[in-house]
Amino acid sequence: MSRIEERFKQIRSQKGKALVAFITAGDPDLATTRELVMVLEQGGVDIVELGVPFSDPLADGPVIQASSQRSLKQGTSLRKIIQLVTDIRKESQLPIVLMSSFNPVYVYGQKPFAEDAVRAGVDGVIVPDLPPEEAGEFLEHARKSGLDTIFLLAPTSTPERIRMVAERSRGFIYYISLTGTTGMRNALSTGLKEKLQLIRGAADLPVLVGFGISGPQQASEAARVSDGVIIGSAIVSKIAEEADPVKRRESVARFVGEVRKALNEVESGA
Repeated sequence: MSRIEERFKQIRSQKGKALVAFITAGDPDLATTRELVMVLEQGGVDIVELGVPFSDPLADGPVIQASSQRSLKQGTSLRKIIQLVTDIRKESQLPIVLMSSFNPVYVYGQKPFAEDAVRAGVDGVIVPDLPPEEAGEFLEHARKSGLDTIFLLAPTSTPERIRMVAERSRGFIYYISLTGTTGMRNALSTGLKEKLQLIRGAADLPVLVGFGISGPQQASEAARVSDGVIIGSAIVSKIAEEADPVKRRESVARFVGEVRKALNEVESGA
């Protein structure tokens, strides 16, 4: 059983909701990323997504694009991020997922990437521009290495696509609540509950909602109809806003704590 499966087993036993936090690895530098992972864990995050910066991302909005550019200027690479996970594992067993465009994985080599990632302590991977019907080779290496593969579904996903993603995903399913790029929004999409019911009818895996969740209120709304939420741009913005390391950690901790509190209230039926 992977760390991700174990964490969801624990969450289910407590009738809770999962909180997944995305940050761009290497923004503003890798040492800070390591510190922030610890801050996120202490704040009650269940899984951390480390974004692999890429110069031509598929679905990143302006906030995450800017963070990727800052990271790339620091010389961040996929290989350095995998080494970062090795270092994090000296202090933490928090489930870690890498989110990367396929290009860095392809350049690294699909087989060595899967093997090195798992050896370092990576639990899962999200490759937004690698659709499941074209992921055969990568899935083979991921399965052999024990790397969970997390695929995305959207409001436009057909029943056929839902079944395929349900079959090929491991760990959890990432539901994109809105079409378009990542970023903070003022409201969640309509029909969210109905779409998630359709997905749950085809999949045994937890279904988490991401894209457009800006704070505690939206997180609470999304969690009431899902197994948890994924928050990225709002956290990345907090990181960018504070140049002082201490204030940066405090800002991220405060925001994550507010979201965790909102989800706990959903858990308790508040």
